[in-house]
Amino acid sequence: MTDLPTRSLDIKGVLSGSAPTVAKDDHSEGMSYLQSVPRRLVTLYLPLSIIVIVLLFPFYWMALTSVKPDEQLLDMETYSPFWTWNPTFKHFYKLLFESYYPYWLWNTMYVAVCATILSIIASVLAAYAIVRLRYKGANLVGGLIFLAYLVPPSILFIPLATVVFQYGLFDSPLALILTYPTILIPFSTWLLMGYFKTIPFELEECALIDGASRWQILIKIVLPLAIPGLISAFIFCFTLCWNEFIYALTFLQSTSNKTVPVAIVNEFVDGDIYRWGSLMAGALAGSLPLVILYAFFVEHYVSAMTGAVKE
Repeated sequence: MTDLPTRSLDIKGVLSGSAPTVAKDDHSEGMSYLQSVPRRLVTLYLPLSIIVIVLLFPFYWMALTSVKPDEQLLDMETYSPFWTWNPTFKHFYKLLFESYYPYWLWNTMYVAVCATILSIIASVLAAYAIVRLRYKGANLVGGLIFLAYLVPPSILFIPLATVVFQYGLFDSPLALILTYPTILIPFSTWLLMGYFKTIPFELEECALIDGASRWQILIKIVLPLAIPGLISAFIFCFTLCWNEFIYALTFLQSTSNKTVPVAIVNEFVDGDIYRWGSLMAGALAGSLPLVILYAFFVEHYVSAMTGAVKE
């Protein structure tokens, strides 16, 4: 007799046209063991801590070495290798005021920006032509462009050195500005191809019906929508130019024209004597522009890379 009121309520609900209410079982307590502190410690916090330590330890060691006094750099028994109680900025002072480091930093920035702009312009035109313009062999051309990225730069710098020397560009930043796009354009084109495919083609069809030209469509429709992809390609090109070593070592000879990766290795190593303080100070100061760049545009970089991979 105790179930009679409940059943009558259900019958009234059916007669009135409303669905009967059924009590839902709460399973949250049964899955709570997945959110327990020991389990999160093993499956989440411990792996993340290991990854963070492995990734950040080289930067910590670099920063620590750049502020250590000279007597503590090699004497690991007397002084702690992982900490110093007497930091000094002597290495940074020598780097900035007693060497050509400001010139090296300017040369690196100048070469990276110019080569990146040239590569982005060429990649945008190539990617748009392959993805949007309909002609035979478009997919083959896109595949061949990407295969060019797989050619190691260590093979190309030998014939390129001959070309650079014959055109009188040896020991000039212009040599790097014109040769870096050979390794930047293939990957940037492939990246922008994947991003351009995510832009609806109907937008361009409507613009063509309204009388817009291909150039107007590219400038006013495609490029504004592809800003995350352009930022991603810019970051990739800029980073590769900033860290490139082989071409800069081959094409530049005078001290004042060198870039940071080559200069700090050549100028702060005297035979078998390594000036570790100046080396690490130069590497730390040279990595700051890239850190700032990634800090501001990392979200656009990740979104563009995932969009390209989906395609």
